[in-house]
Amino acid sequence: PSHDHSVAENKMLTPGQVADRFLEMEIYHNRPMLPNLSGLKLEYTILQIYSKDAGQREVEIGFNVGQGTQDIGFRNTVNILFSINPSVKVIFHIKDEEGLPAMASFLITDGIERVLDDSVQTIKNSDLRLIAAQRGLRKNFSSYKDYSVSSALTGVYPLPSRRVAAYDEYPDFFFQPQIYRSDGEHVQLPPGKYDVLVAHGPEYTTQRMKLVIPAGLKDYDASFQLKRWINMGKLGWYSADHHVHAAGCSHYDSPEEGVKPLDMWRQEVGENLNVAAVLAWGPSWYHQKTFFTGHDDPLSTKKNIIHNDVEVSGFPSSHAGHIVLLRLKEDDYPGTTKVEEWPSWTLPVLSWAKSQDAVTGYAHSGWGLEPTEPTELLPNYILPKMDGIGANEYIVTVTQNVVDFFSAGNTPASWELNMWYHTLNCGFTTRLSGETDFPCIYDERVGIARSYFKPEGALSYDTYVDAIKKGRSYVSEGNSHIINFSVNGLEAGANDSRLNLKKEETVKISASVAANLPEQQDQQGAAIAQTEPAEQPYWDIERARIGTSRKVRVELIVNGFSVDTTEITADSKFKDITFNYPVSHSSWIALRVFPSSHTNPVFVIVDGKPIHERKSAEWCRKAVDQCWKMKQANIRPEERPAAAEAYDKARTVYDQIIQDSPDK
Repeated sequence: PSHDHSVAENKMLTPGQVADRFLEMEIYHNRPMLPNLSGLKLEYTILQIYSKDAGQREVEIGFNVGQGTQDIGFRNTVNILFSINPSVKVIFHIKDEEGLPAMASFLITDGIERVLDDSVQTIKNSDLRLIAAQRGLRKNFSSYKDYSVSSALTGVYPLPSRRVAAYDEYPDFFFQPQIYRSDGEHVQLPPGKYDVLVAHGPEYTTQRMKLVIPAGLKDYDASFQLKRWINMGKLGWYSADHHVHAAGCSHYDSPEEGVKPLDMWRQEVGENLNVAAVLAWGPSWYHQKTFFTGHDDPLSTKKNIIHNDVEVSGFPSSHAGHIVLLRLKEDDYPGTTKVEEWPSWTLPVLSWAKSQDAVTGYAHSGWGLEPTEPTELLPNYILPKMDGIGANEYIVTVTQNVVDFFSAGNTPASWELNMWYHTLNCGFTTRLSGETDFPCIYDERVGIARSYFKPEGALSYDTYVDAIKKGRSYVSEGNSHIINFSVNGLEAGANDSRLNLKKEETVKISASVAANLPEQQDQQGAAIAQTEPAEQPYWDIERARIGTSRKVRVELIVNGFSVDTTEITADSKFKDITFNYPVSHSSWIALRVFPSSHTNPVFVIVDGKPIHERKSAEWCRKAVDQCWKMKQANIRPEERPAAAEAYDKARTVYDQIIQDSPDK
């Protein structure tokens, strides 16, 4: 089918224009320069000029001070011939903890503060905790916040605004300050002194190093040794991010529509992510779907798997909630040739995906689920507006047995977890799965929020999605880990996570927990700890730190409530923990380090009776009405009767749960 993708003429780039983008100029506004004119008869300013090409190049430079001064008698421009010295080819030699060649993330700065260029939409790195301008990045998503905090940032190399992944030697992204390089690859740097931040995902210690490039050299060798604080793979646990994009949001749409699989594969490997589901969605759908095969991308290895699947976002049903479809065999909805023809609500799409044995869930769950009254309580009984693109219609479709997982990690934690808790309290068994939504909600890197899963058999995409479906996994932002979680010896994900008891019984809950915090909280950590819960980063170990100590709480969660806690030192070492809890009626049990990690539940069924909590069922019943109120107008008239019937069935389900629930 033909596509109607178009790029505004003033944003269209040709290969020739890309090749000619060799120069960047900025006015220096920082110390010791004054931000405004001083009143002196003669004023000076500093113009910073960067070039990616060597040799003699002529540049016409023009200045003005606002409207009406652009052409002062043809005297506001000057032609300057620059002689640009060549940079040094810095060859990286990178080894992992076993001495094997590796790929890593490198943030290279020169220590000179500069004001961010408007053309760089986002420059952030969570290890440095640098906040940069995000101008207009998410205005097309009503539930996404438009952050407009600006700050100075030390000079970044290679220059972000000159990066074009499709045409440069390495596919470095302009919206990231870091680059990814593998052993033997290089970067061009002028002679000088640099600060280098070396990282390789959250299981590795971020290292700060000095790099001095001497003048007069053509090549220079730089060696880097990566250091782990934990190795989850050796323990049988692997990491995955089910929500990654190669087009849209921070990605460019010209001169190409997004980026290629190779570009995304480097992001995955550089962040030590074992599985990345790269989802085609509305932006560049027709181009990006050409990479869909129903199989792993050929770039995949035994250690790093990249697989193309689908997020139903930018489609007619998006208003009711974006949905993620994993392990699809066919990515075109039956009878359609373009996205506008897809269903306008989510149940038909989910049902179609389930007919292919796909694994399904809602994306960025918290959007639209913010409580209408301020609260951080979990669970809470305040009804949200249901006006977003998160897990809104989930309140209906979960009753139809077509939803496998509930996404977490990239929206405010309490907004996400509250609805999930309530539906678990109604007896539904949807599992939790971690996602980033790169590069939309987070564009710093892939895998900021991820699932750690324990596959049955060898690592593969199939064993990953099966583990998510069964709950043999936990969600983490990578700095805390809860493994071997079991109730009376039954591990989460085994035997449908169902523990049967004949009568009331005190059960034993056990797990091994590790967390990683600096011994002394630094300024950036303190800033995160004090950040409002509804502001990024939503899940972060610094939010879990107890005061300024190095300790975090591990909470025992029963039917959504924290019923017991224990404290552990976040010194990177696993601690075995146990709880004993008297289960008087059917309940679900989980552990969490809030808001850093959360296990999937074990369902403890007493005397064969379902998990039914009246107050949660009443909340869900009201949420169905609220969802219909907000969504029905955007459902096509011809589809509305079927949708109304499904909503009525959901109401009936919750009404029955309310009727059957004991008064507790």
